[in-house]
Amino acid sequence: MPPPARCPAEPAPPRDALSRVLLALSSDERRERIRIGDLLLAMQDQALATLILFFALPKLLPVPPGTSGVLGVPLLFLAAQLALGLPAWLPAMVANRSMTRERFAALTQRLLPWLARVEPLLRPRWLALSAALPVRLAGLLCFVLGAVLALPVPLGNMAPAFAISVMMLGVLRHDGAWLLAGAAAGVAALVIAVGVIWMGLHALPQVPLP
Repeated sequence: MPPPARCPAEPAPPRDALSRVLLALSSDERRERIRIGDLLLAMQDQALATLILFFALPKLLPVPPGTSGVLGVPLLFLAAQLALGLPAWLPAMVANRSMTRERFAALTQRLLPWLARVEPLLRPRWLALSAALPVRLAGLLCFVLGAVLALPVPLGNMAPAFAISVMMLGVLRHDGAWLLAGAAAGVAALVIAVGVIWMGLHALPQVPLP
């Protein structure tokens, strides 16, 4: 009698997928704390896109208290490196910033369901958009969007963070479709931010010149 047919399992994420890296770090009981530099080393040549994504995602999701103080580090610095085509590098004072492994694990558990839905949708395509020049242009757009994230624009964080996240997922998996979609979302986020700032400036009371 032949063995019963098995349902095909969902494909496992690639070895360098962000979800695998986060799980490996958060489950490493030898570590008391997880440094930003640990994530940089784990992703190797994909470290820039990974760190930019890792700093942008908490703007979209609820995270444990105190996490933003660690993750709110130089997104602009990293995006500038991507735009200039430089290898990933962080000053020691930034690379050594850390959180407890328990807090990192809590953050990972909040990110994993989202990544589990997104990562199967990513695949290498439109490879011309994954070449060096488009990726550097994406870094430039992330730099501008990072500046918008730093502004006190009401509800102004979500749209730029979403655009940055989509672009960096495209960079990580060499998916030009996602990179292009993220760039379009980024341009739309900039238009919205400029509109909100313009309306805010015009709503200020006009002070007559002496």
